[in-house]
Amino acid sequence: MDTIFALATVPGKSGVAVIRVSGPSAFQSCNVFGFSPPEPRLSALRRLVHKDRGFLDEALVLTFTEGASFTGEYVVEFHVHGSVAIINTVLDCLTEVQGFRPAEAGEFTRRALNNGRLDLTQVEALADLIDAETEMQRKQALKGFTGRLREKSESWRGDLIHALSLLEATIDFADEEVPVDVSDDVERLLTGVLDTMDREISGFGVAERVRSGFEVAIVGPPNAGKSTLLNALAGRDAAITSEIAGTTRDVIEVRMDLGTLPVTFLDTAGLRETTDEIESIGIQRAIQRAKAADLRVFLRGEGQFSDLEPLEHDIVIDGKSDLRSDGQGVSGLTGVGIQKLVEDVKDYLLSYATFAGLVSHERQKEVLVLARRSMSKALDFVRSGPAMYDLGSEELRASIFMLERLVGRVDVEDVLDKVFSSFCIGK
Repeated sequence: MDTIFALATVPGKSGVAVIRVSGPSAFQSCNVFGFSPPEPRLSALRRLVHKDRGFLDEALVLTFTEGASFTGEYVVEFHVHGSVAIINTVLDCLTEVQGFRPAEAGEFTRRALNNGRLDLTQVEALADLIDAETEMQRKQALKGFTGRLREKSESWRGDLIHALSLLEATIDFADEEVPVDVSDDVERLLTGVLDTMDREISGFGVAERVRSGFEVAIVGPPNAGKSTLLNALAGRDAAITSEIAGTTRDVIEVRMDLGTLPVTFLDTAGLRETTDEIESIGIQRAIQRAKAADLRVFLRGEGQFSDLEPLEHDIVIDGKSDLRSDGQGVSGLTGVGIQKLVEDVKDYLLSYATFAGLVSHERQKEVLVLARRSMSKALDFVRSGPAMYDLGSEELRASIFMLERLVGRVDVEDVLDKVFSSFCIGK
């Protein structure tokens, strides 16, 4: 196996840059710069001196033995000063070593998976952790990275194996003195797994929203103050504002961190009946995005539009409160009511987010749905009596296989390239 290396920190100038080397010959990288590998897992200050290029830098060097590193291989990390020139020179020196090559995108993490340091759900969570922009995204990603979903899967797998062993004992020793009717025990095990798995599957939608971001659509008739409100929320002129009805033709998006939540506010075309073909397309897009949003803020104004009605949890409020004598509602122009609106949006989304499960990727959900389908069939066979236990056993094996796929133990080569395509070089 090749020894790989790459810059593990962000490219460009920085205070400190980390260059990681992993593989069977990783410790030889120290010899390239004129010193022996330091004691594993203890930092050591070393001068990097190359036989042809001379003194390169003074670096902090860390070494990890096989089985004790992120990748599970021998690893050396060079913490050098973050000069682009230093980084490029150190990488060039490593390129010249026989058996060394630059790492591909995500290759360090892929080796961690292959060496049993991480399972596939942890790999997916690691990508989410790197991409996390808000506190809630960070917390959710850490749940996956610390193995919470794997632990849940192992618990399900243990119960299914127990149920399978009961069925197999009945099938294999039907003529001997063993309990024939194990249906109650098997049913108890399967229904328990089905109940907890259903909760995780049902929480996927919310968990996926935490990972990718919630959407809040601002809707209402033309000139209700939607674009001005969006600009006030964004703190910049994200949308064009005008007294001319129909100015907003397409959906305008502004993404922000709203009290630990990743939220995208959508400014939509004013809802009204129109004969303008382009405006009509904008209105239809507005309706589609608003219906798909997690929450809608309806700004009341002149005119009614029956094709989109507020749901029970939606926020309905008067726009342009600066033009009202009672000052009620919200105004993007003066800022009146904006803080309360933000708090109302945040409170609803936070309560909604409490339903998030551990399953946050479509791949994970699909695997669990297939596992659940096989379990349900197995349960039906068990309830049909001992004559159908052999068919129930086959369905249980299929379900166990799916749980193995969930954590990446079997038959996952078809998804690995897709998973690791989101990783950067150096991770």
